[in-house]
Amino acid sequence: MNYKWSLESIYTGFDSHTFREDITQFEKEIENLNVISTTLSDVHTLETFYLTLEKVELLGSRLIGFCNLNFSTDTGNEEALKNKNHLMGLISQTTPANARLTKFLSQLDSLDTMIEHSETLKKYAFILKEAQIKASHMLSEPEEILISKLKLTGSNAWSTLQSKLVSGLMASIELKGTVQELPISSVRNLASSTSKATRKAAYEAELKAYGKIDEAVAMALNSIKGEVIEVSRLRGYNSPLEMTLENSRMTQKTLKAMLDAIEHKLPSFHRYLKTKAGLLGYENGLPFYDLFAPIGNASKQYTFEEGRKFVVDHFRTFSDRLADTAQKAIDLNWIDVEPKKGKVSGAFCASQHSIGEFRILLNYTGNLGDVTTLAHELGHGYHATCISEESILNTHYPMPLAETASTFCETIVNNAALKVASDAEAITVLENSLQDATQVICDIYSRYTFESTLFDTRTDHPLSVQELNKLMTDAQIKAYGEGLDINVLNPYMWLIKPHYYSAGLNFYNFPYAFGLLFAKGLYAKYIENPEFFKSKYDSLLAASGKMSITEVCKIMDIDVESTEFWISSLEILENDIDTFIDLAGKEHTNE
Repeated sequence: MNYKWSLESIYTGFDSHTFREDITQFEKEIENLNVISTTLSDVHTLETFYLTLEKVELLGSRLIGFCNLNFSTDTGNEEALKNKNHLMGLISQTTPANARLTKFLSQLDSLDTMIEHSETLKKYAFILKEAQIKASHMLSEPEEILISKLKLTGSNAWSTLQSKLVSGLMASIELKGTVQELPISSVRNLASSTSKATRKAAYEAELKAYGKIDEAVAMALNSIKGEVIEVSRLRGYNSPLEMTLENSRMTQKTLKAMLDAIEHKLPSFHRYLKTKAGLLGYENGLPFYDLFAPIGNASKQYTFEEGRKFVVDHFRTFSDRLADTAQKAIDLNWIDVEPKKGKVSGAFCASQHSIGEFRILLNYTGNLGDVTTLAHELGHGYHATCISEESILNTHYPMPLAETASTFCETIVNNAALKVASDAEAITVLENSLQDATQVICDIYSRYTFESTLFDTRTDHPLSVQELNKLMTDAQIKAYGEGLDINVLNPYMWLIKPHYYSAGLNFYNFPYAFGLLFAKGLYAKYIENPEFFKSKYDSLLAASGKMSITEVCKIMDIDVESTEFWISSLEILENDIDTFIDLAGKEHTNE
């Protein structure tokens, strides 16, 4: 089996005729968009503008997607970086058109009437109304153009620097008596090793390696967050969080309800961590390097063939369409599987809407967590499939909903596995599931706390490496409580997480918690009424880019502004924690 993804259905290469032809067409459509924007005055010109914008987005997503996919598996690919920078420069040329559209919409009293009399505009009704609301935060045309251009050498450049520094970072580690130089992504993957000595050595090697680049990455982080603070202030927002919530189509009331519920249930996750610590022989909570330590039979390794069969088979217990989508991605080589030097760490799924495909990047090493990650990313791919018939302009769903399908797929795999598991196997499955859930609840809560404090502090001054490290460990203590050994934390989590380094993805942390808990609530509804749920689920995913979060969730009769909903979702995880603790007690007694 080919473990590298194929990109040929997108483009055969940067020097291909189609790639070059599409760049030329992209330039023409951007020029057309700018010309049309100067004529905005009625239904017809607004229709023409959005139809042209759709062409721009289709071409841009395909071209830039190709660059990003090539760069993500080889950060030394200068051709990918050069073409991406050129394309980003072209996109910045759409700023005048967008500014004129915003000005037109802000002065328009008859938008609802125009939409009512146009079948074309009805298709874009939600994003049109949303754009009109956001118009109050737009600056003048020259200012918008300036900001767009400065980002190329500002936040975009700093983000690229962080990515290159981290992906190219090598760590020195002694394994089985031999000192090796390994990519940082490979060293981080050793956190789930069956050997405690290896996990500890990997943790120490990782932190030591970060010392080589921490000053440069801290400068990147300070620069990006400084830009975000200034731009959000210029746009009239009270904070970057307010700007993020508006962009997320999420209310402050929803965020508060969810965070309040999480804070209320954190002690349950601390109980899980203390139980795991006890199983591993610790009295004062887990050291950070053993957060991912395998428990029970979790040492079992899965070849990729075994892992993908495990996922596809369990997907089929939910629906053939989901399983067939996953199998298609595997058969057509849409997945890049293994870690290597120069490949970015982590995992992601990238939609290729223009050709109805998606690509998945993994750093698969064979543990059960990697199998779950495969299910997670295929969930994203299924979301892309469900929304593929929509206009590309209606596919930009907000971050909180971005994790819904992926986390739901994790739940399918874990729950299906539990049904046929022995007690010993159930400990493994539950540990894997709770390990991930604890990351999404406790770690994400720590990241949200860290980023909130980071923004507050950055308004006063740039933060040193030492300050950033302390903010991170303080946030970890608040989130993990007595579940972690406070003397063995990870102060450098701010450096390795790429989400902090995108000026357009601020607070890309609470969406994960939203996705997990919303998916748990959805799964409960699926169990309650499978046929009704299946009839609504694909519609929910398809609508995710053209409704507010509260409206999307109402498709399933869920009120996300209610703390009770989030508490009920957390109680599902709490039940898993209780089961895990009971099973762990039995295992200990048997010993």
